[in-house]
Amino acid sequence: MEANIRLRDIPSVDELLRSTGVAEAIECFGRPAVAEALRGVLSRIRDEVREGAGVPSPHAIAAAALAALEANDRSTLRSLFNLTGTVLHTNLGRALLAQAAIDAATAVMRETVALEFNLEDGKRGERDDHLRALICELTGAEDATVVNNNAAAVLLTLNSLAGGKEAIVSRGELIEIGGAFRMPDIMQCSGVRLVEIGTTNRTHAKDYRNAIGPDTGLILKVHTSNYRIEGFTKEVGAGELAGIAHEHGLPLINDLGSGTLTDLDRFGLAHEPTVSEAIADGADIVTFSGDKLLGGPQAGFIVGRSVLIEKINRNPMKRALRVDKIRLAALEATLRLYRDRDRLSERLPTMRLLARPKADISEQAERLAPFVERAVKGTFRVSVVTCESQVGSGALPLSTVPSAGLALAPPSGSGRMLAELATALRRLPMPVIGRIERGSLILDLRCLEDEEGFVANLAHLDPPAEGSSP
Repeated sequence: MEANIRLRDIPSVDELLRSTGVAEAIECFGRPAVAEALRGVLSRIRDEVREGAGVPSPHAIAAAALAALEANDRSTLRSLFNLTGTVLHTNLGRALLAQAAIDAATAVMRETVALEFNLEDGKRGERDDHLRALICELTGAEDATVVNNNAAAVLLTLNSLAGGKEAIVSRGELIEIGGAFRMPDIMQCSGVRLVEIGTTNRTHAKDYRNAIGPDTGLILKVHTSNYRIEGFTKEVGAGELAGIAHEHGLPLINDLGSGTLTDLDRFGLAHEPTVSEAIADGADIVTFSGDKLLGGPQAGFIVGRSVLIEKINRNPMKRALRVDKIRLAALEATLRLYRDRDRLSERLPTMRLLARPKADISEQAERLAPFVERAVKGTFRVSVVTCESQVGSGALPLSTVPSAGLALAPPSGSGRMLAELATALRRLPMPVIGRIERGSLILDLRCLEDEEGFVANLAHLDPPAEGSSP
């Protein structure tokens, strides 16, 4: 009987919609959406009242509906703090764009642009023209085209140059990339017939020569950028392989995967083959990514001999794989930064983060340790530690970059507490993503540039209590 009396005290949706407290929500989200949110809140309140709870005030009901609307309206592409120690983290969006690229993309979003229109003669133009000369300048290639990612670049190249024919590749280069996508599967979808040669650890020049026959369409070399085979190994270098291909009138396709336009030695990193080197070694076509070591938006570049690029561009699949004006603008702005390589680490976020000195990161860790200690309320031991950051996205898999960070360890060594802390960090207004390693949650600070925002964000942390774990 008491519950029924209390239920009658719950205001109706119409009453709430007429209240002044809901006006702001209607202004932001519209009347239908607010009404639906109120119905959801009222349904929950009725269940709670039947269990003995009191009736909230109209103001509290409106606030709960507004909170539900805001949560539902929030983008699922949440901004976060990447403290994993992996700079180019595939699951976290890979490369951060340079400000020049952001400005360029924003400008073309606002304006009508000459995407496929030649302003000189007033006729239809080619969208590749916006990048072609710049890419050729930076790589030494004769010609270039661009598609939406590197897997598409490989797919389109193989289909255009050897569809229905054989493509020869070493077994040691049949890589699997993220998400269980495998090179043999991409080759099959392209319409070429895979001819595997050599063994996992050793492939010789004679293996290529013996595999070449009347149905051979091309030779494919794949840079094993996401793993290394060490020990008793043998591979045929790109230069020698180009010679073998050209002896038999075949094109050599060199898939660099991540791909870089500059020597990484200048940033203290291990050497990674550059696109210019691949072209100089005699590859007829080189494919590589835009959103990895290059530091731009997602894209797949195809560079090389003009006659082959022309054939690739005639393939009907090219239209299905092309990029839009926003990405083209961001790519162009990113590529222009490579004209001034001395300032690349200042202007390109990927290189800036990879080049951060360990001493600077260690000092940052010392500054942040007290704030993190207060945020975890003494439940975890916080200590400054040395870390090893990774480049990520399949680049330099055996090379790490010295870094520093904070280790958060539960006094009891409880794995459950670590998992609960990781969850609590992900639930912050701006989620914090670290990694659990050797009984601690590690926050590698190499990629943390907004120190003030990170500290403010920690104020919302609700860490697990020690007694919450058995």
